[in-house]
Amino acid sequence: MVIADDQDLIRVGLRTILSAEPDFEVVGEAADGAAAARVAAAESADIVLMDVEMPGHDGIAGVTAVLEARPQTKVIMLTTFDLDEYIAGALRAGASGFLLKTTPRTDLVAAIRRVRAGELMFGATVTRRLVEQFVATPSRDRAEQTL
Repeated sequence: MVIADDQDLIRVGLRTILSAEPDFEVVGEAADGAAAARVAAAESADIVLMDVEMPGHDGIAGVTAVLEARPQTKVIMLTTFDLDEYIAGALRAGASGFLLKTTPRTDLVAAIRRVRAGELMFGATVTRRLVEQFVATPSRDRAEQTL
């Protein structure tokens, strides 16, 4: 697992939490999306936890870079911001999850395990917003968007 966040304190905290789990190994850290892709590829990481807002190469671009460098890696966005543009950007880039940094530790650990098993994971507020957006878009418009 790789932790990508521009704040050192966040990376250290996440490493401490995740390294305590017997089935998790944090193999690297990165301060931007480009570095996350390099570390994920070099260390054959199965999961990358990616912040959205980072200087230089942000998390959305980082998802794309990670998946280009190592397509089998799953990327989970872990951010303070649940803005629609970030959620949509992350999903379009291929993220397997979108969680907020307010996610309780046990929920974060469970979400990582579920994403590693092939599921998509979204925080409750993110899921609600996705459903509201889906319901608000007429079915005809949704059909045209998929074409």
